[in-house]
Amino acid sequence: MTQSTAQLPRVAGAGERRTIRLIHYNVTYYVYGAEHGTDGALVLLHDVLAGAFSWREVIPLLTSSGRAIYVLDLLGHGLSDHPWPADTSVWGHADYLAMFLEALQLTNVVLVGHGLGGGVAQILATRLSRERVAALVVIDTVCYLHAFAEDWPLPHMKERQEYDAPKRASVEEVLRDLRATLPAASARPEQFKQQMLDDFVSHWNSELHKEVLYQHIRNLIPYYVNSVSSDLSRVGKPVLIIWGEEDQQIPLKYAQRLHREIPGSQLSIIPQAGHLVLFDAPEAVARAIRGFVSSLSARA
Repeated sequence: MTQSTAQLPRVAGAGERRTIRLIHYNVTYYVYGAEHGTDGALVLLHDVLAGAFSWREVIPLLTSSGRAIYVLDLLGHGLSDHPWPADTSVWGHADYLAMFLEALQLTNVVLVGHGLGGGVAQILATRLSRERVAALVVIDTVCYLHAFAEDWPLPHMKERQEYDAPKRASVEEVLRDLRATLPAASARPEQFKQQMLDDFVSHWNSELHKEVLYQHIRNLIPYYVNSVSSDLSRVGKPVLIIWGEEDQQIPLKYAQRLHREIPGSQLSIIPQAGHLVLFDAPEAVARAIRGFVSSLSARA
């Protein structure tokens, strides 16, 4: 199932929307700067319950990198299919994204993942697409045994992971809870409410979408990324870690541990930014990525 175009959040201008068939599903993605070719492209992966739209303030600031940019709606988000039941864990997403990179013949990819997308990017870089990934950028990423916060993106997350949890909440109650809890991840909660909250919330306004939302939550499994994060120390690729200094959902100590354990990694801590750092500080995020990409070009 997909969402009607009229209901979709705005992504960013000047991009081309495309769809690819992977396994049994249609996956939607957006391409910016296709004239730069398939070698060295940036591939952007969003957080849980978000979509390509969450990058819309960052994308225009990356186009000067001289590389193509691919921005995906992960399965169960945006215009991509909403399979239910299905595996929408970090491993489930990584499986079809490995096929995505191969089908589009993307090489020397710079993977950029936020939150859940960072966990997916770690799996691709260390396991499923090692030969296609040249560098990794993780932004306030799930890692080690930390897959979700106790009260975000919904309150009482452990209870929400119970199989019959969807039956105990109406669509209206879920939307209300999302509106109450999502802004807590921003350092600018009032502006977030005004400018982006509707984009995060309105997508889940049906019984099927509610079921898919709960499926995403059930698939936030801590041990799925623990060994993967530990293996980043041996991946042998350039790694940039970007973190909102005020992230309460995945605290800064995880960024510091990643930086400490990954030889040669770079750490960019962004002040006055929370977990939703793409909204709180898009300029700082883009500046860190551009600098990292420039350093890759200098090494080549």
